[in-house]
Amino acid sequence: MNAAYRDGWYWSHDGLRLHYRDWPGATDRPALLCIPGLTRNAADFEALAARLAGRWRLVAVDLRGRGESAWPKDSLTYVSLTYLLDLGRLIESAGLQRFVVIGNSVGGLLAMQLATGHRAAMAGVVLNDIGPALEAEGMARLRANVGRAASWPTWVHAARDLQSRAAQIHPDWGLADWLAHAHRLCRLSGSGRIIFDYDPRIAEPFRLPGRDAGIDLWTAFDKLAGLPVLSLRGALSDVLTAASQAEMARRLADMQVAEVPRVGHAPTLAEPAAATALDILLARVADHAMRG
Repeated sequence: MNAAYRDGWYWSHDGLRLHYRDWPGATDRPALLCIPGLTRNAADFEALAARLAGRWRLVAVDLRGRGESAWPKDSLTYVSLTYLLDLGRLIESAGLQRFVVIGNSVGGLLAMQLATGHRAAMAGVVLNDIGPALEAEGMARLRANVGRAASWPTWVHAARDLQSRAAQIHPDWGLADWLAHAHRLCRLSGSGRIIFDYDPRIAEPFRLPGRDAGIDLWTAFDKLAGLPVLSLRGALSDVLTAASQAEMARRLADMQVAEVPRVGHAPTLAEPAAATALDILLARVADHAMRG
């Protein structure tokens, strides 16, 4: 059963009404700011909230153009700088004075970049199958899939199609898992068809040549020094290699490292290996909070 949450709303600098889910938790420890991947939304953190809400406050964001958040007129606002401005507004609106950032995929890239303006408020970081070095093969796969037109007559049709396209990422999933995945990723349209729950135009800036020019992710990563940091890697990932994760660990000597077996990009955080690693990280955060 999913934990109960309240819907939170705030306004972006360019006038969009943006949404987040807010699961209540202890007020004497940092909140968990949960940022989903490129095509995903706050629903990706339902299982995490079911396990942690009450002990921890979780705030899971729908980035602009996803879930319940509004779509901008200009697709070129689907870039890191705008997302970071939006997240700054969220942090203020939700009253997040201290927080751990849990970033899935693209959410992890934003987690690293948040340290530029919010380092003092950050109590820890979880980088879920992402790092400063992005593998060309994995990025090409993501670019090919994002924004593609698709609709299905039933949830089972949607689940089967998603499985056919991504079985290598979760080879052990059965139909029930793919159905749950479809419900997190898709919605029912006004015409009664199942469609993706995001603006397909998010693909436009993602596919532009040189879209990451000027962003030094290693410098952003290095700013996490001194924080409790967990790097999770799916053992089958084509986005974060073991070599890249090892370089991250070399640069941040006290970074916690974990690998999730038989999972590609990206783990759901419900896998036993991911849950155990996350609990260890949060125990460190809680201990730091108690010691002041």
